[in-house]
Amino acid sequence: MSQSSPYPANTDSTASEQALLERRARLLGPTYRAFYRNPIHLVRGSGVWLYDATGRKFLDAYNNVASVGHCHPRVVEALSGQAATLNTHTRYLSEIILDYAEKLLGTVPSHLGHAMFTCTGSEANDLAIRIAQHSSGGTGVIITDFAYHGATIATAQLSPAAVGAKGVPAHHRTVAAPDTFRDHGRAAKDFARNVAAAIEDMRAQNIRPAALLLDSAFSSDGIFFPDAAVLREAADHVRKAGGIVISDEVQSGFGRLGQGMWGFANYGIEPDIVTMGKPIGDGHPMGAVLVRPRLVSSFGSNTGYFNTFGGNPVAAAVGIAVLDVIEGEGLIENARNVGAYTADLLRALQGRHGMVGDVRHNGLYFGVELTADGDEALAASKTSSVVEAMRENGVLISSCGPRGNVLKIRPPLPFARDNAEQLAETLDRALSNW
Repeated sequence: MSQSSPYPANTDSTASEQALLERRARLLGPTYRAFYRNPIHLVRGSGVWLYDATGRKFLDAYNNVASVGHCHPRVVEALSGQAATLNTHTRYLSEIILDYAEKLLGTVPSHLGHAMFTCTGSEANDLAIRIAQHSSGGTGVIITDFAYHGATIATAQLSPAAVGAKGVPAHHRTVAAPDTFRDHGRAAKDFARNVAAAIEDMRAQNIRPAALLLDSAFSSDGIFFPDAAVLREAADHVRKAGGIVISDEVQSGFGRLGQGMWGFANYGIEPDIVTMGKPIGDGHPMGAVLVRPRLVSSFGSNTGYFNTFGGNPVAAAVGIAVLDVIEGEGLIENARNVGAYTADLLRALQGRHGMVGDVRHNGLYFGVELTADGDEALAASKTSSVVEAMRENGVLISSCGPRGNVLKIRPPLPFARDNAEQLAETLDRALSNW
């Protein structure tokens, strides 16, 4: 998120908050960056709300980490109860990790028969890449040109959104994201052809393809939901070349898109590996890899895998609670229904504000693209200012995309119609400033 904003510094900022910022900079160093020009000192969360140190509450329309809502009582109870009983690793026998694996595997197609647990989505994608390269015998991975897949060495190199195009190693390939907005959606229509071309380019350089790694919502690329047939064709190209298909569900999974539990199902794809993180634990650090058994038979015997904290009993208890809440509270249906209502409100704003060029959505995931007559720098500046204005008026969102001009709206799954109305009303005022 850009740190620039036309809004003045928060005159209510206390000396203690300034001291906190200075202490943060001294202890954590320059790589840790806070959201917003006036960072928020959060002390409490509940449902879709976050509270700062002064007691002011903010509508959270951004954090899918707390997928079923901040500090959900059922998740907190599961965590604290198991933490008070036993927490160790998976080299000891434990029923709860098996119960969780069984329950999680029950949400995906039956060809995904094994669950492997990690602590983060980055670790999950890292492990998936290792499995893909081992099972395929290849090294090359195809990603979109502004993707983000993690923070390990392997996943950062597959995250041009973080490291830039020059940070992607020569044996990998980037392809244009399936942009459904520009050039009448040409990039989306050409996506499968571009994947095929990337495979041929690899072969010309004696690089064997290992995998196609895709985020089902193309989150960092600007949030796109292309035609299903195009993605199926792209997956077919990779499989014919001997590679595998990895579906990164870190941001788009767990009912986020409102059509089912997983984003890849929207495209009719059967991925070989599914990775997940963030929403899996409602804020507890967890991740997972669900995989075709044949892909790990050799990997398991030759390499093996162990993660001290991945799949520990506390994590398993939390994971079970999250799945129970999603099912028991009808959160997938809520994402579908409230998502559609929210999209209608956002599209109404598009009719009133010329700078709103496009509204893209699936369930409770929205990309609102702002434009400025072809001036990309001005559009990015406007986007940053709108994000800052929303924060000043009590609603938290972010931005994404290679041009920095897409409002990223991704609230916790219990988001309700009145929350959607507050979001739209606040956004209407923020857009009116331009």
